[in-house]
Formats: sequence, C-alpha cells, structure tokens
Amino acid sequence: MTQLHLLGMLGTNEIIIILVIVLLLFGGRKIPELMRGLGKGVREFNDAKTNVKKEIEESTNDIKNA
Repeated sequence: MTQLHLLGMLGTNEIIIILVIVLLLFGGRKIPELMRGLGKGVREFNDAKTNVKKEIEESTNDIKNA
C-alpha cells in the first residue's frame, strides 16, 4: 500500500531525474540488456504461474472424477 502511495506522489520532474540517474549509472548500452533480462524474468514468472494453475485445475478435475 505504501509503495503505491509513494508512486502516486512522483511527478514528471522526479521521474525524469530518476531516468537520467539510471542512464548515467548504467550507460546507454547496458539498459537494453537490463530490460531484456527483466523481460525474461517476467516471462518465466508468468510461465510458472500458468503451470501451477494448470496443475491445480488438473488435480481438482481428478478429484471430481474419482
């Protein structure tokens, strides 16, 4: 809850400053690599979530059919 409230308090100027600092820290070449890694992580998380949901549904169907 607190984090969502904090994000709501960020204005355009603060976001621009944060983006400039990130650009200075990581450089232009590292940012696409970081985003690619983040994308892979999100994709793996979603795949794992889907697999768990599928296994739960299969087990409930097995219980209903037994």
